[in-house]
Order: sequence, then structure tokens, then C-alpha cells
Amino acid sequence: MDKSPDAFRTISEVAEDLDLPQHVLRFWETRFNHIKPLKRGGGRRYYRPDDVDLLKGIRHLLYGEGYTIKGVQRILKEEGLRFVQAVGRGEESVAAASQPESQETFADEDEELIVPEASGPVILPSESLLSDDALQKLRSALDELLECDRVLRSLKAPVEAGATE
Repeated sequence: MDKSPDAFRTISEVAEDLDLPQHVLRFWETRFNHIKPLKRGGGRRYYRPDDVDLLKGIRHLLYGEGYTIKGVQRILKEEGLRFVQAVGRGEESVAAASQPESQETFADEDEELIVPEASGPVILPSESLLSDDALQKLRSALDELLECDRVLRSLKAPVEAGATE
């Protein structure tokens, strides 16, 4: 049975609709303060239609357009919540944004990427091997992985500090 367009959706329904794992939606809540699902008893999340439009817009910007999390945060700040929701509904295009994502969200080509506990240096393929879009998607994925690593390390540090006391 299909729900009304105005009905709230559970995290599993939204994750299935967006073809994303649920943990990605939870992670996005930590990166985008505009995502605020209604939480009921037991911490169960319910997403309003506007929340779903926002998530669709964020998904499109990240995966469809190759923006980084920082880039989408910048669009939310400069263009506003309604713009990203409209992108999610297919009513706006990213070309309508003030300007394309600047390179400041990426490491400069000459800048060494520092990856904690990496088995070796991080080497991104040269631009001659990949299209700009593919290279931007790789950089976006790397940014997300580095941020995940940072979050995990920040959670692990208090646990380890407690064990040494």
C-alpha cells in the first residue's frame, strides 16, 4: 500500500527510495544540520516530505554532480535550503547555483595529502587518465573517507583514554 505524498517516511523507506544504506542518512545528519527528522520513542526517525526532498537534493549534488560534502554545505549556505529541496524535486538545476564548486574543497595538486595510518601515499590518477567528473567524484569519495576516519578517531580517543586511567 502506497503512502500519501504528505505522509512521514521511516529511515528504511527513505533509504530504499534513495538507494542508499541507512547509515549514510545517519552520517549526513552529522554533516548537514538542516537534516532534522522527527524522532519518536526509541530514537526512531520519521522524515517529513521536505526532509526527503532535501535528502534527494543532497544525494543528487554529491553523487550526480560530484560535489564534496563541503561543497554541498556551501550551496546550502549560499543558495539556501529551499534551493537544495527544489534540486531534489527536479525543479532546479545546479547550473542555477551562483558558481561551480571551487577547488578549495580539494587538495591542491602540489599539496601532499596526509592520511593517518595509510599503507602508503595517496596517489590520485592524473587528469589525463580520468575525466574531470570522474576525478571530482574520486576526490569527493576521498574527502568523505577522511572525514569518516576523523569521526571514528574522535570517538575512539575517549575510550582509549579511559582505558589508560
